[in-house]
Amino acid sequence: MLRRFSILILLCGLWWIPISSAADEPPRLLVVGDSLSAAFGIPLEQGWVALLAERLQIKNPAYQVINASISGETTMGGLTRLPALLERHEPEWVIISLGGNDGLRGIALSEMRGNLQRMIHLSRDGGAQVLLVGIQIPPSLGRQYTQRFHQIYHELAEEYALPLVPFLLEDVALVDGMMQADGIHPTAAAQPIMLENVWSVLAKPLLVPATNP
Repeated sequence: MLRRFSILILLCGLWWIPISSAADEPPRLLVVGDSLSAAFGIPLEQGWVALLAERLQIKNPAYQVINASISGETTMGGLTRLPALLERHEPEWVIISLGGNDGLRGIALSEMRGNLQRMIHLSRDGGAQVLLVGIQIPPSLGRQYTQRFHQIYHELAEEYALPLVPFLLEDVALVDGMMQADGIHPTAAAQPIMLENVWSVLAKPLLVPATNP
């Protein structure tokens, strides 16, 4: 009788372990971006994503920030990697900050838009909310391409009711001392400004959780 009782206790304990472990897991915020989010040319801990993690330690210590950004990443690359990232990390939020390399390479805008759209769908299907981060590109491919490129972010944000950072490099791109010698990547001094560009949009929906529409 005692042996049966001990086995019953053990089985009950094993049944409760996964529930307790799942409840203890921190909510995660996943950033999928390119070199602008990967702290290219500066120490990783000085990048805006690392600064976001520091901000959340103050505002909402429960959150864990995962930076899955890769220099040179395109929307196709991000889309290809996203399913595995979602499965591994099960994020509450996904920040999509891609498109700049598509524009610099002259990738068809319909392809770029479709890739971003699929990333939004995948993230939401995985139970995550999405923040879309826009970027602007030089007019080297023509005014029509450049304008259409910028419009895509606004269209997707409106279509899916997403919070949108219109331009990650606002108050950075044309300011002396804020860009590295290549004229493409921001300096360490620019990262706090980039953080504020993101935080000004992210803070309210992140700190006041809402369900997906």
